[in-house]
Amino acid sequence: MNKEILSQEIQEFITVSLDTNIAKLALSKNPFPNVEWKEIINQIVSKNKSKNKLPTWFNCENIYYPQSISIEQTSSEQTAKYKSDLITGTSIIDLTGGFGVDCYYFSKSFHQVTHCELNEELSKIVDYNFKRLNITNILCVSKNSTDFLNENNTFYDYIYIDPSRRSNSKGKVFLLKDCLPNVPENLEFYFTKTNHILIKTAPILDISAGINELSHIKSIHIIALENEVKELLWVLDKNYAASIEIKAVNIQKEKTDIQTFEIGKTNEAQFSLPKKYIYEPNAAILKSGCVDDLCNQLHLEKLQQHSHLFTSNELVEFPGRRFKIEEILPFQKAEIKKHLQGKKMNITIRNFPLTVEEIRKKYKILDGGSIYSFFTTNRNEEKIVLICTKL
Repeated sequence: MNKEILSQEIQEFITVSLDTNIAKLALSKNPFPNVEWKEIINQIVSKNKSKNKLPTWFNCENIYYPQSISIEQTSSEQTAKYKSDLITGTSIIDLTGGFGVDCYYFSKSFHQVTHCELNEELSKIVDYNFKRLNITNILCVSKNSTDFLNENNTFYDYIYIDPSRRSNSKGKVFLLKDCLPNVPENLEFYFTKTNHILIKTAPILDISAGINELSHIKSIHIIALENEVKELLWVLDKNYAASIEIKAVNIQKEKTDIQTFEIGKTNEAQFSLPKKYIYEPNAAILKSGCVDDLCNQLHLEKLQQHSHLFTSNELVEFPGRRFKIEEILPFQKAEIKKHLQGKKMNITIRNFPLTVEEIRKKYKILDGGSIYSFFTTNRNEEKIVLICTKL
């Protein structure tokens, strides 16, 4: 951690350079010969990445930023706040501290927080930033988390883990046993130090695979921001062996949609041809694998098993997008050319053999506008196009 970067002159330079073309700036002459140019460039890049993701840090003076990869990998403030609202207690240890965003929010729900980070440089940066943010109940420890747990007798209310994939792991298969720390291997040991564990994983992790690797899962939370799934949260309680609750959470600016399901509780979907309204579930619900339960919960019907679109004659509140169907077209060349060619509209495909790009190119459909179209398959296995108005 180079404290020269915190000088008033360099901090002012970083602030005025936030909107500068970084590629061009990197090729220019360093006005501060006592500090490596790449370090200053990194501060500008990392601070820029924090503007929307970490506004608390961005708006605080003299924050010291690590390599930009740490900003990319950290939780956003919205998802960190969700975690701090989810659990509470006296003590919590974060075994994979990183940039410390989750710990910052845990400090509002726990009396004592331990931030354990193997990277000594990053640990120093985080400790310094916590002081700038006036946080006094977080202990920063730069050690291997397993060694640290072995060396002290503290029993924590919660252990929090955000395991990272090993750099030498091959292929696209994402298993928890391929991450550091190896949570499945260490789970029994962790439960000698706590009764409650919260695990964050990337959304690429298959939920069924996670369930197979872990035990004592009480609930799974799928967290999306503005309809983009950002992370999965796994709540584990020692000796818990009952059914698993799954929550599909979509955090938006104006509201947060939360839909609750139960793993293993099957509700068969009911099917119908398109009615007056069409509904598209948010990304968190689609990730949950519990889409069919919406038929039972909201009294809706699906267009087709794999289309994952719902319909009704009465408009209902829905965790996703809602549309009024204006026209239903068979997917036939003459019909599409007559009604859609050359028009401007938003296209969504659901269980359809062509991509959006192929449809636009083939039928010369322009992007944008106020018309929404769904290219999909109905219950009779017929390819159709729904022309809609968004509600």
